[in-house]
Amino acid sequence: MSCELNPVVSCRVEVVLQKQNTSFVGVYSHRQDKSLTGTGTQQTQTDTDTNSSTRLRTTTMEQLVEYLPQGPGILPKWLFFVSVVSAASTLSAYANPSYVAELYNGRTSQGESYTNAFSGRVFGTWNLVSCVVRMYAAYNIAEPVVYDLAMWTFGIALLHFTGEWLIFGTAQLKGRFVSPMIVASSCLLWMFTQRGGYLG
Repeated sequence: MSCELNPVVSCRVEVVLQKQNTSFVGVYSHRQDKSLTGTGTQQTQTDTDTNSSTRLRTTTMEQLVEYLPQGPGILPKWLFFVSVVSAASTLSAYANPSYVAELYNGRTSQGESYTNAFSGRVFGTWNLVSCVVRMYAAYNIAEPVVYDLAMWTFGIALLHFTGEWLIFGTAQLKGRFVSPMIVASSCLLWMFTQRGGYLG
């Protein structure tokens, strides 16, 4: 508030009235007889709304982050991510029989897929078991038994995919079959080399 020192004291006063996301800013003259006169204009509080929205988004993100694995390093978060992907893969295997046929992309001598709806559901169930074990490991990364079980899921997956590719011929190293091979081998190596660091 700024005032001029003269017989009629003139003061500039800003009054903010909160009403439905608007503010009323007025300029008033304050005379010695205590009367107030003035005019005002309405301004929208876009800055206030923006700040409130940003605070809300930040708070929501902080709340969501609290549900993620809180273990040290990146491995727990990665196991969580892989578990979510496995759960999605399970749903796809149950909902779409051709999903597994695209993964196991080998063909018989007649040019037909080795897979069917039943093998798709079996694959989906196996994926779900792996998903649960890895999710437990993500939240209990310092537990030796859980850690080792999660590591075994990647080892078994790698053996399975390698066997289907090199021994049984139900898959070829191309297309969607490459991704699970990379994930299984890299995660197995990662967990094996970091075991001492997480389990002490």
